[in-house]
Amino acid sequence: MLAYLARRLAASLLILLGISVVTFGLTFMIPADPVAMIAGRNSTAEVRAQIRHQLGLDRPLPAQYASYLGRLVQGDLGRSYARKSDVGPLIVSRLPPTLLLMLGAIVAELLIGLPAGIYAASRRGRTGDKVAMTLSFVSVSTPQFVLGLTLIYLFAYLLNWFPLGGYGSLSHLILPALTLGLAGGGWYSRMMRSSMIEVLRNDYIRTARAKGMPEWRVILGHGLRNAIVPIVAMVGLDVGIFMSGVVVVENVYGWPGIGQLMWQAIQSLDIPIIMGVTTVAACFIVLGNLVADLAAPLIDPRIRLR
Repeated sequence: MLAYLARRLAASLLILLGISVVTFGLTFMIPADPVAMIAGRNSTAEVRAQIRHQLGLDRPLPAQYASYLGRLVQGDLGRSYARKSDVGPLIVSRLPPTLLLMLGAIVAELLIGLPAGIYAASRRGRTGDKVAMTLSFVSVSTPQFVLGLTLIYLFAYLLNWFPLGGYGSLSHLILPALTLGLAGGGWYSRMMRSSMIEVLRNDYIRTARAKGMPEWRVILGHGLRNAIVPIVAMVGLDVGIFMSGVVVVENVYGWPGIGQLMWQAIQSLDIPIIMGVTTVAACFIVLGNLVADLAAPLIDPRIRLR
């Protein structure tokens, strides 16, 4: 276990380093000047040159990256151009809403996707299977902003069951979590169906049925435990995706998370915030995958860490 963790951590550091290089390079390839946005349209060339020097943007790109990497190793994510404050505390202040939305979205997509996938697999080729897979395709294909606005119109505006947006209570969480859960549930249902069909072909499933075991017990007691391993890996990936901030959903619902912060930073070309959010997202993706890999042997003892 210790050797495996050491190898994974070393590989994770290399991955994060590569992500920082690519993101840093792509950010500075954007055909726009953050100094112009900070200084304003009517600023003089002297003022822009002074701001560029203060921000260190007049140095060569490798020197800027080396400076950024040196601060990053010390836990310093830099200082926001537009907000004039440290990026680290800004991101930390947005973590609780994003964490809450992540938990709600994962619960929603599991509650939607797993039962649908199990139901479709147990009725493979029949009408129930076709209906479940059609609905999953629709949920996956529907843009999140369309789904979010539709839910707001139906359940918040017409029925007045939930707030139109905002943050602060469980009622504010349900619609954004459901928006993410419907899209993610479509993927989970398709993955669960494929995995369950593969498991249900095994000899021990036929033996359990031959012994007269009820079908629900065969599926849930023997099939689900072995079919759920790929789902655990997907959950680990979703942790990183949701913790990086779901830009569209957070903006549709006015959810004050990392995604909203990222969108505001993109609009103002606030490079330190863009880099900071990207770095935090990459860390959560790596951590989520590591936790999923460690959890898989606990679910299926035949899996060994290598």
